[in-house]
Amino acid sequence: MDTSFESGGPRLAAHLAQPARAGSGPRPALVLCHGFPAGPGGAATSAQTYPDLADQLAVETGWAVLAFNFRGAGDSEGEFSLQGWLDDLQSAVAYVESLPRTAGVWLAGSSAGGALAICAAAANDGVHGVATLAAPAEFDSWANDGRAFLRHCRQVGVVRTAAYPPDVDAWAREFKEIQPLTSVADVPPRPLLVMHGAQDTVVPVSDARALVDAAGGRADLRVIVGGGHRLRHDPRAVAALIGWMERQEVG
Repeated sequence: MDTSFESGGPRLAAHLAQPARAGSGPRPALVLCHGFPAGPGGAATSAQTYPDLADQLAVETGWAVLAFNFRGAGDSEGEFSLQGWLDDLQSAVAYVESLPRTAGVWLAGSSAGGALAICAAAANDGVHGVATLAAPAEFDSWANDGRAFLRHCRQVGVVRTAAYPPDVDAWAREFKEIQPLTSVADVPPRPLLVMHGAQDTVVPVSDARALVDAAGGRADLRVIVGGGHRLRHDPRAVAALIGWMERQEVG
């Protein structure tokens, strides 16, 4: 079902997928995070296939699955900032935790969404585990020229207001301050699945290996042979995610 929740002011659009046979007992929940908008539709069409993936995961696993749009993307209000997106993810976790019969929350994210899932879990002991698909180890490429990246954000539509951000330097500084490579060590011993396509031309597979190394090797690394960047469309990656969900300890 379509729903929404607030995140420090902006209201975020979301889709909550429920298992077909929900039963009456507690059930685990997954928060599904999209990446930075790309393609001809930009922010307007960002993550439009994620509700379908959420429905599939709910049907296959019996979990509740929330797919939502970060601020500035899709039908969500607000303007993009990396800290804002991290706050949105924590708000999504809190929203799912408030739902009836939730028995724990896990995170899964693609690209930038996967990197932020790592950071969110590191800061929130209530998150039970994380799965990433094509996640970057850092956001330094965005930080190299903050004003150029801001122009790109305007072009794709995640920044819509001419006067935003009020302080460009502070807005860009977040790309250095929010560091998945530093945060990932705080995720284990909670389950951590790092998936990456061997032929990813957007985020190199070396980022996945760097994340696993930074986690002290306490992660399950899955390199998808021949896989590209959009692993959510790769049946092998989806099957691996479903298998990971089914192996989680729920209690």
